[in-house]
Amino acid sequence: MPDIPNDPADFRLTVLNPGGRDPEQDFSVGADLPNEGGHAPVNFHAYAACTHGVFHRETKAAIAEGLPVLLLLRGDFRAAREALRQLQEAGLTTAVSLKETGLHQIARQLADPKRGALFREIIAEANGYLAATPDAVAFGGGIFIPTPYPIGDRRWDCSRPPEERHGIFIGTREWDVPSRNHFAAFQIAAELNAPVTVFEKNPRRARQLWSSLAGDVSQLSFVTKRLPYRDYLAEVARHKIVLQADKSAVPGQVAGDALLCGIPCVGGDGAIDRLVFPTTCGFGRSLGELRDLAARLLGDVNLYRATVAAANDEAVRRVSYPSVAQRLAKFYGQIAEDRPTRQRAGRMGC
Repeated sequence: MPDIPNDPADFRLTVLNPGGRDPEQDFSVGADLPNEGGHAPVNFHAYAACTHGVFHRETKAAIAEGLPVLLLLRGDFRAAREALRQLQEAGLTTAVSLKETGLHQIARQLADPKRGALFREIIAEANGYLAATPDAVAFGGGIFIPTPYPIGDRRWDCSRPPEERHGIFIGTREWDVPSRNHFAAFQIAAELNAPVTVFEKNPRRARQLWSSLAGDVSQLSFVTKRLPYRDYLAEVARHKIVLQADKSAVPGQVAGDALLCGIPCVGGDGAIDRLVFPTTCGFGRSLGELRDLAARLLGDVNLYRATVAAANDEAVRRVSYPSVAQRLAKFYGQIAEDRPTRQRAGRMGC
């Protein structure tokens, strides 16, 4: 029996992370409630959630579902290679995707010659390659489909009334990853004379740096521990804008978080940033331009409202659950049709 339904509305997907830490999660009734338990329905879990599918870490469990599979490549890729063999023996249409898709992460993985060769071997054997960012397409020759967000689901509408939004939330938190440009975002925020919140385990060091940048220490506040996702979104939603200067070309969860909170995201060159916030993202913009955009959004009510409305419209069209589910169904339908050709080519050693 073919594993791809004729009606895209009936399409369901298994996302498999072999040997990963996240447990099984069933999205057959849709996205979980905020803080209900398990992984939030974002990032790769969202591909399963938007199709009412399931997330697995055990290959046998994925085979038992009988659904088409998105196989995540992580670690040394050997677990993924074995999982792919078993999935194809079971006759399941299987696309693969790198789990870590920032350019710095891809370089760390594929610059190792043995791992790079194994990656190319897996790509050749799989039915297709799905990239969560437009930049990652170049490494596998597949298709870009963004990670979706539950836009339109009132349970995930974390926005607050405009009068309750104040200041800047700095979206990044990795000082030790150069491409995150966390310091640059910190410096821009220090120049804007507005309340600023930053995730920081070492507030003393951050206060000293803030002072060295001529920032008003009384304007600076911290979140020092990891929060449940819904609580984190509630913290983000208190602010007027999210600010970052990330140049890592990631899927764009910082921008996705801002989207769920109904606030603009300034900076960042992730996939969601480019698709949903094209007029404020960091793609092709200097730090000076980002500072000016942030200042305008903090002070211009009409621009602020127009930016939020435009982002929501773009999100519904391009990264909502229904729009991405439809694209996934079309993609898997196409690679299922190509499966016999690819399998014959593989047996011939082509």
